[in-house]
Amino acid sequence: MTSQPIRALFCGAVLQNFFDLPGAEIPTVLKATGRLLRTIREMPGVNVLGSFDDDETMVGTSPNGWPWTFYILADVPDRDTAVAICNLFRTTEVGEYRLWKFMRVEARLGRELVMPE
Repeated sequence: MTSQPIRALFCGAVLQNFFDLPGAEIPTVLKATGRLLRTIREMPGVNVLGSFDDDETMVGTSPNGWPWTFYILADVPDRDTAVAICNLFRTTEVGEYRLWKFMRVEARLGRELVMPE
């Protein structure tokens, strides 16, 4: 029996530390985020279905969760893979820091919503 992939919604929030950066340091965080996204797309068994960034209509921080700044919807092979994706925020280097200084992530795991016809 083949197991079904887990549908994962990764919700990301940009933190105040990002907004406090001098303008010249912002590209360093953005490049690290790009590396993180490429790493996710290249992980075995991960199928990124889409992403959503509402930075044009939401300005500033949302420290308590929703609304988040960006979302990544993906099918992952198992819970451990979803945990590994979240862990990338702890391990992706941004100069002397890690990405989680500037962003936080929360994953929602479930299955595709399918209704009988």
